[in-house]
Amino acid sequence: MERSGLKGYTIDEINIGDTASFMKTISESDVYLFAGITGDNNPAHINQIEAEKGAFKGRIAHGILTAGLVSAVLGMRLPGPGTIYMGQELKFTKPVYFGDTITAKVTVEEKIKNKIVKLHTQCTNQQGEIVLDGYATVLPPKK
Repeated sequence: MERSGLKGYTIDEINIGDTASFMKTISESDVYLFAGITGDNNPAHINQIEAEKGAFKGRIAHGILTAGLVSAVLGMRLPGPGTIYMGQELKFTKPVYFGDTITAKVTVEEKIKNKIVKLHTQCTNQQGEIVLDGYATVLPPKK
């Protein structure tokens, strides 16, 4: 079942296979704000001339900025408000360019000791290409 809204789902309300998603177009200002907050001013993200010399031939978003979209799903949709993010395995599979529209999707994979939820996490771009793949573990909110 696709989950949405601002309700925090408890462990008893979560089922294997439940999903939720969040979509955002990554802007230049998103990348610059993220660089300012984190101090990661790598030219691959903020210097077009230098980035054109690199592997991706232009500026790209920070991988962790993309991962932050997964955090938005976990904290606001599934399990939702009150969720404690415990861990994340990530694999960045393609670059995210300015202007890309990214969909972050989580799917419930497992309930551990009826306390912790393991979710498959994936981000795709507007062409449906996977740009991030991994797994998160969370502690859902209490009643």
